[in-house]
Amino acid sequence: MRATGPDAENTDAIVVGHGLAGLVAACELLEAGKRVTIVDQEPVQALGGQAFWSFGGLFLVDTPEQRRLGVHDSLELARQDWFGSAAFDRDSDEWGRRWADAYLEFAAGEKRAWLRSKGIRIFPLVGWAERGGGSAGGHGNSVPRFHIAWGTGPGVLQPFADRVKTAAAAGRVVFRHRHRVDELIVESGAVAGIRGAVLADDDVARGKSSNREVVADFELRGDAVILATGGIGGNHELVRKAWPERLGTPPATMISGVPAHVDGRMLEIAAAAGARLVNTDRMWHYTEGIVNWDPIWPMHGIRILPGPSSMWFDAVGRRLPAPNFPGYDTLATLEHIQKTGYDHTWFVLTQKIIEKEFALSGSEQNPDLTEKDWGRVLRRVTPGAPAPVEAFKQHGEDFVVADTLPELFQGMLAKTDAPLDTALIEKQLTERDRELANPYSKDPQLAGIRNARTFLGDRLGRVATPHRILDPKAGPLIAVKLHILTRKSLGGIQTDLSARVLRADGRPLPGLYAAGEVAGFGGGGVHGYRALEGTFLGGCLFSGRIAGRAVAAAL
Repeated sequence: MRATGPDAENTDAIVVGHGLAGLVAACELLEAGKRVTIVDQEPVQALGGQAFWSFGGLFLVDTPEQRRLGVHDSLELARQDWFGSAAFDRDSDEWGRRWADAYLEFAAGEKRAWLRSKGIRIFPLVGWAERGGGSAGGHGNSVPRFHIAWGTGPGVLQPFADRVKTAAAAGRVVFRHRHRVDELIVESGAVAGIRGAVLADDDVARGKSSNREVVADFELRGDAVILATGGIGGNHELVRKAWPERLGTPPATMISGVPAHVDGRMLEIAAAAGARLVNTDRMWHYTEGIVNWDPIWPMHGIRILPGPSSMWFDAVGRRLPAPNFPGYDTLATLEHIQKTGYDHTWFVLTQKIIEKEFALSGSEQNPDLTEKDWGRVLRRVTPGAPAPVEAFKQHGEDFVVADTLPELFQGMLAKTDAPLDTALIEKQLTERDRELANPYSKDPQLAGIRNARTFLGDRLGRVATPHRILDPKAGPLIAVKLHILTRKSLGGIQTDLSARVLRADGRPLPGLYAAGEVAGFGGGGVHGYRALEGTFLGGCLFSGRIAGRAVAAAL
């Protein structure tokens, strides 16, 4: 059966995916006076997709927030860091390189003003994520660039969702929730619409898995189709299938940083219509995942956003080698872990460290920022861990809290079947603590901690004063079992700088566009091998904007 409704058959453009990239694309089409149909397999309450759950991190360059904290940034420095991290080395990277240059110009140029024009404001403290591998020209951020949106992910989504909902009330947007796309209609070499299944209504809460009961078929046609369907992080089978040899053995066990509907189905569907998929072996999964004690979606995990002070050990008790310190090099740490033969690691830290350095990723784990509550934000600098962190410490299955080292080890051993060498851990903690007798050290992690504290933002709210882990005054002792947490795809559908989907021969596939994670956030891989963080939401904003404007111009 065909879907019915106001102008559903005469839409100018069909947007597949109601997440951030799709909503931004739809808004750009609306600004150009076009009619839009938005299709998604999830129910209306899931509007906004996985961006709703985001911490709201945005990569920005040379901002007033940075300058107020004494950070000297520039487009040239950001490009050095981006390209050093991306390490583009394939023929398929040509469009990714071009998208990277365009995105950097955006991040250092109009991005902040454009966000402000939408009502989005930036939290004044800038974070220093992905500090890198110790080489100026290599990967990692040379300076803090992680800007948090006031209101986190929901705050970024709101202006675009509100615009689209207002247009829907006026009849210029038609929503097709619970419509699962199974096929792109290709006629005379061009994409002319979509076909698929209508799924049964479901009042399941946002983030929960909805039913897949098929109640009808549908077909929709439009002059252009924009794919904005996200990545593969909720589909562990697909993650393992795409796992590259360079990252070691695929994890036997993982937890999910995204809901189950982030299933990657559209990649194969697009390929069947003639789209070129590139760099699907590039991915971004976190090594600091903890099992959510109050889960929303299946295998729900939360990422710890760590400061640099926790001691990090593999499953048998060996300290992770430099530069695999907390917050430094996600991909190198992932590669190292997956070559140890185990899928989990351990943080060992103190109460003093958890109070200052632990944050949790996700809008729901940061209610003060999400709800724009300055009173609760200011309580972060008072004694005690933030309330969501304290809740995990008390209820999370991965946390061990103890007053003495033998008690800590007893708790750790109860949570692992690996041959954990507790004597080795104690030796390494003692060696590390001896280095604190002087204000300098040969230990690169301690040198990194002291360097971080020269940045005002870190000293005020992110990095604990250096102290001995085994100092009873800093206790109790805490151990956290860490898991691999699935999150982002860095490859996908290849697009040109107008977000047009490209075929294997490099020519555009008429009528088809792609934006967001399904397109590797642009070009099939704007990040190359590594991301600098704050670039995922930003990538959805940028590529969605380009796709919407390009379709409007083409129409």
